[in-house]
Amino acid sequence: MSSVYTKLVSGVLFPLHEKLKKHNTVAIRKALEQSQWHSPEQLKTAQSQRLQQFIRTICAHVPYYKDVMQSQGLTPDDIQCSEDLVKLPFLDKQTIADNFDALKSDIAGPLNRFNTGGSSGQPLIFLLGNERVSHDVAEKWRATRWWDVDIGDKEIVAWGSPIELGAQDKIRLARDKLFRSQLIPAFDMTEGKLQNFIATIKESRPEMLFGYPSVFDLLAKTAEKAGIRLDNLGIKVAFVTSERLYPYQRENISRVFGCPLANGYGGRDAGFIAHECPSGGMHLSYEDIVVEIIDKEGKPLPAGEAGEIVVTHLGTSEFPFVRYRTGDIAVLSDQRCACGRGLPMLESIEGRSTDFVVAADGTMMHGLALIYILRDMDGIEAFKITQESLQLTRVEVVSKQQLTDSMSKQIESGFKARLGEDVDIDVQPVAEIAAEKSGKYRYVISKVTQ
Repeated sequence: MSSVYTKLVSGVLFPLHEKLKKHNTVAIRKALEQSQWHSPEQLKTAQSQRLQQFIRTICAHVPYYKDVMQSQGLTPDDIQCSEDLVKLPFLDKQTIADNFDALKSDIAGPLNRFNTGGSSGQPLIFLLGNERVSHDVAEKWRATRWWDVDIGDKEIVAWGSPIELGAQDKIRLARDKLFRSQLIPAFDMTEGKLQNFIATIKESRPEMLFGYPSVFDLLAKTAEKAGIRLDNLGIKVAFVTSERLYPYQRENISRVFGCPLANGYGGRDAGFIAHECPSGGMHLSYEDIVVEIIDKEGKPLPAGEAGEIVVTHLGTSEFPFVRYRTGDIAVLSDQRCACGRGLPMLESIEGRSTDFVVAADGTMMHGLALIYILRDMDGIEAFKITQESLQLTRVEVVSKQQLTDSMSKQIESGFKARLGEDVDIDVQPVAEIAAEKSGKYRYVISKVTQ
């Protein structure tokens, strides 16, 4: 049962907040909660109709897609359903960077600049409008409600973004306090900070945990080692995202926190692609996102075969993501979920994982702590960080121009500030970042035994 305060937040305060931001999140969430029970055939028909409208809109108002259709000899009528998307080219980070202005709709409302965390080694800058944000928030909202958690219920968020206290951040902190969402920054994992995080969780007694599986796994191990019980706090669900969830993490977090885990898959760029329901189904955000699985030649694969996830987000008419290559590997399912929802599912996800790294003094920190240093530097296109030992970390860098001494020194000083002043930082300019033997890319690798 939701508390009176939760009902006030989810029914009045949050809808007012969204209305003031010109987001129609509430209406979208309500529609999603009806459509999720439709049959796969009904969902497919509705998706095709929405795709047709989306294609007509972007072909009329987005210069890049006007040119694409013209050069391919296509009209919007040639795209009737998801299977017809093969007629259009893929979109990747480089294409977006090269055609940034041409990807903006000529009837777009206010757009905000966003960039990805850079865990893929190549940060992406793109634009988000109210349409896209409304759909993404609604998708996440629907998924948390599957677990009987609503906006206004107490939530602890473990996230990698550094907290700064500018005017916008102060507004955000005030809003989070009103909505009972508390952020713990997932960077420097000292023993003292881990103990503080555990104390915060015990004191707050949240209904939901949200964040990186690696962080909650580390918190669980720390609590267990210290003999601190966390399975009696009434936590309903740990919602984990942004990294690959390993079976040992699921078991460990679930046991120590005394709650089930819900895996969420997606990203800032691609949107919320799939969420796990209490029956264990990894349901696609099918009404908003068309998912294709492709082989190495770019050809679509049927259910049951592993390939790269490619997404077309139907809420991005102001800055379109059409056939966007995520670089992640997954398998589509052809099964129906026991929960009764008609939403199609992913059978498995082989997403990227960012490791923890260890400072010279033993402090553990999220790999994103180092990624942020490189992500915020102009001219860096890709990178790979390998922690060879506590004394040596190698950084391979692909840059637009020649890597200057000042850039190398900036990387070196930033890494030393995190890892220790006596640690050797070996910055190496390279032409490209090679894949692992498995064919997957890993951009933060620690060889230090933790």
